[in-house]
Amino acid sequence: MKPVRKKILLGLAAVGTLAALSVGIYAYRQVSAFDASMAQVYSTPLPNLGRSTDPAVVARGKHLVESLGACATRDCHSSDLGGGKSLELGPLGTLSAPNITAGGFGGAYSDGELARLLRFGIKRDGRSVRMMPVQDFAWLPDSDVIAMISYLRTVPSVDRPSGPMVVKPLAKILDRRNEFIFDVARRLVNAKPEDIPAPAPSAAYGAYVARLCSGCHGERLSGGPIPGAPPSLPIPLNITPHESGIKDWTYPDFEKLITAGVRKNGQKLNPFMPIEAFAKLDETERRALWAYLQTIPPLPYGQR
Repeated sequence: MKPVRKKILLGLAAVGTLAALSVGIYAYRQVSAFDASMAQVYSTPLPNLGRSTDPAVVARGKHLVESLGACATRDCHSSDLGGGKSLELGPLGTLSAPNITAGGFGGAYSDGELARLLRFGIKRDGRSVRMMPVQDFAWLPDSDVIAMISYLRTVPSVDRPSGPMVVKPLAKILDRRNEFIFDVARRLVNAKPEDIPAPAPSAAYGAYVARLCSGCHGERLSGGPIPGAPPSLPIPLNITPHESGIKDWTYPDFEKLITAGVRKNGQKLNPFMPIEAFAKLDETERRALWAYLQTIPPLPYGQR
């Protein structure tokens, strides 16, 4: 081998080694930061909120748990809230929503501990919950948090063990890059109270309802592949008013989508879409969400 060629190859090998080392160091730091954050015990006090036996409050709680909270879907806690099926997310890990009835975690939590979990994503032991999309509904007012707790206390106990929860290194790295939320409390512990508008079929209220969509469709709601997700997961669609999204849709088209799971072209949505929750939004929530989607920037597909 000629000396010059040998030097070039050795140089390329050195560059490759340094690049791999840099990637390894970066990954190690991100994973370590995630683990340290998840081990943190928060001193956030328990909210002074407790259950109500008022039938209207319990009914409101049932609605919230089944719709905006999206708790009662098969990929979450299941319709009986006894724990949903495990989701195998390939390089991200395995996710299983636990049994939250009195036969599971629900029986161990006080009302105040449940309120803190629903508001800040902090578990009974003071550490962050993993993956639970609290950020999607943490904006709900105290009265709604009370309603959810009140309903959960009425749900029949289910005797079913919770499935595994495994968060792999790639998921930890994506969390630290804010591309996929697994460490929930870190995002919410310092959140300031928001001035939430009263429920109305308005874009202002719809902006909060739309948080239910951002976990899959992205913060800008234009869809595209979920970072790190395995090929088995469907790719979220664009729901902005763009040509590649819902520009030519009418409200009846949109209503059919979220109540029946059928797109404008007649194609059924992938079962991964939590249609069980969206179908239970009330008319005010559906109209508000539609109104909000008409006001956001029309982004091309895939800009999440």
